[in-house]
Amino acid sequence: MDKLPITARGYAALEEELKQRQQVERPRIIQAISEARALGDLSENAEYHAAKEAQSHNEGRVLELESMIARAEIIDTSKLSGSKIKFGARVKLVDEDTEEEKTYQLVGEPEADVREGRVSISSPIARALIGKMVGDTVEVTTPGGGKSYEVVAVEWGA
Repeated sequence: MDKLPITARGYAALEEELKQRQQVERPRIIQAISEARALGDLSENAEYHAAKEAQSHNEGRVLELESMIARAEIIDTSKLSGSKIKFGARVKLVDEDTEEEKTYQLVGEPEADVREGRVSISSPIARALIGKMVGDTVEVTTPGGGKSYEVVAVEWGA
C-alpha cells in the first residue's frame, strides 16, 4: 500500500468530506430512496433510479476517501525549511516569456487545486521544480506546450 503524502490542511479536508458524506449525504440519499419507493413501480421510477445512482456515487467516494485517509502520511510543512524545493514548499515563479508571476505550493494529490495555487507533487511543474533553488530556470512541458520559469522565491510554513 503506497503512502500518500499530504499536508495537515489537506488531511483535515479529507476527513471533513468523509464526515459530510457519511453523516449528511448518506442519510439524505436513504431518505430520497425511501420516498421514491413509496411512489410505487420501481421499474419506471426516475426518482428511485436517480437516488440509487447518487447512493452509488456517494458510497464510491466514501471508499475512496477512507483509502486515502488510511494511506495518508501527514507532513507538517511548518517544520520544513531549506533552500531546495521539495514537498510543502511555496514557490514563486516568473514566466520568462510573459514576466507573469505565479506562486504554487507543492502538495499531495488529493489536495491539489491549481486555482488556489496548490499543485500536486506528481504534476509536471512540481516534478520539474523538485530540487531547484532560487535563481534556477525550470523548463516545464505541459499539455499546452513548453514553458520556462525562473524561481524567484522559496518559502516555508503552513
